[in-house]
This record gives sequence, C-alpha cells and structure tokens, in this order.
Amino acid sequence: MRRQRVTALLALTLTALAGIALTGCSAAPGATPEPAATPTDRSPVEDHVQGTLTIAAAASLQPAFEELTTEFTKLHPDVTVDQLTFDGSSVLAAQIIAGAPIDVFASADEANMQKVADAQLLASDPIPFARSSLEIAVAPGNPLGITTLADLGAPTQLAGAGAAGDAPVVVICAAEVPCGAASHRLLDRDGVALTPASEEQNVTAVLTKVAAGEADAGLIYRSDVLRSGGDVEGIEIAGSADAAGLYVIAPIAESAAPEAALAFAEFMRSPEVQARFEELGFGQA
Repeated sequence: MRRQRVTALLALTLTALAGIALTGCSAAPGATPEPAATPTDRSPVEDHVQGTLTIAAAASLQPAFEELTTEFTKLHPDVTVDQLTFDGSSVLAAQIIAGAPIDVFASADEANMQKVADAQLLASDPIPFARSSLEIAVAPGNPLGITTLADLGAPTQLAGAGAAGDAPVVVICAAEVPCGAASHRLLDRDGVALTPASEEQNVTAVLTKVAAGEADAGLIYRSDVLRSGGDVEGIEIAGSADAAGLYVIAPIAESAAPEAALAFAEFMRSPEVQARFEELGFGQA
C-alpha cells in the first residue's frame, strides 16, 4: 500500500512539473505570436533563378532597360540577358506573334500587349510599371517659338519660320505605334489638323530627325527628351499623360527560363527600379 502511495505521489509531481514547463513555453498573455514564414511571404524575385533571357522592349525604354538589365543580373548572377531588342511596340508584338524567340515583352501601351495576350502567348498577366507623357520636341532654344500643339498645324507666322504661311516641318510616330496613337489623340483633342512630313515606326526615329534638324518639331515622350542629352528641347503638353497611358511587361509562354522571365518582369515594380524610372522622366504606374 505504501509503495502504491509513493508511486501515485511521484506521478502527480511529474504531471505538475510538465504543466509548469508548458506554461513557461507559452506566449505571455496579450502577446501577438510572430507568424511563421511561408513560401508565399517571399517575392519570386527573391528566389534563386537562372537561365538566359531575350527581352523585347519599346524603343523609348532603351536607356532604362540597358541599365536595369545590368542591375538585374547583378542580383541574379546565374541569369544572362543574351539579347535586348528595341523597336515600336506594334512591331515587337507582331514579331512575337509570328514566333520570334522572346522571353519577356515590355510594351509602351496595353493595346499591343493585348494582341500578344489574345494570341495566348503570355505566361502571366501583364504588370504595369511606368507611365509616359508626350512633349513637343524642338531644336535647342526653340528657334520657331513653338508653345502649343496648334503651332504645329495650320500655316503660321512663327518667328523664324520660312516663307510667310509655312507651317513647321513635323514628324510623329505612326498611328499603330503607341507614341503615334497618343499623338493622334492629343491632336484630335485640340482640333489640330496636321500633315506630318513622316510617320515613324518608333519614337527614337522621331527624336533622331528632330535632333538632326530634318524636322522643326516632333512628338516624343518626355523620357526621350531627357535622354537626348540636350540635343532637343521639350515643350510640355497639358494632359499628355492621360493620352499616352501605361507601360506594361509580361513573360512570354514557352520561355526556356520561365522563372527568370517572371522575376525580371516583377523586378520592374521594385521600389528601387520605380525610383529610377522617375529619374529618367517616366511617371508612376
């Protein structure tokens, strides 16, 4: 009987000690436990990715993407950007639909990205990452004194113009290119009848013609005015950001490096990259 009492007492003691230990391990009253980390807590950009990428981007993105691809490969040393292709978004969309081996597409508008989506060639939803605005590009010092879109249209008496009644020589992007579509929206909005000297397939060609003196003015993105390094001067256009719209980026289906392609697309939304886009003359998406 005594042995039974000792055994029972020992069992009660062990039970009490276990309860104390459990109490010591529990959170203090009112404390909020730290949530456990899960794979969904991490951005895919933080995961290890590797592979070789071919990136197609709107011509207006060239300086930014040449810089940012270098930064991306520093973060992901096992990723190689094999080729960067820059052209009008409509040209690039057509090439992708025709089967060009592209891993990532960055468009200057949503309409051309939608063409690729309609062909079922996107690996994920497009990511908006920047906004553009148009300006009137003129020679440094603005020798013709151009101040508004109306100055580009009807015969004018602008200072420095040729024969009385001559309108400035103006170049714009073709209507199917995002900068051209935005240009036409602004001209229509302001009721400006314009007969351009040429309609180019990308914004870089417009910039080049104005900078070379082959045109008196052109409609290009503010970011292109800044990247010209003073070769052209920009005249602001009210409400031009609303006409220009969003830049969007997406990985392409059947990429040989799908994780790297998605990581690059998501990299465009990182705070550091967004800050850099603002410095380069782009607006927030």
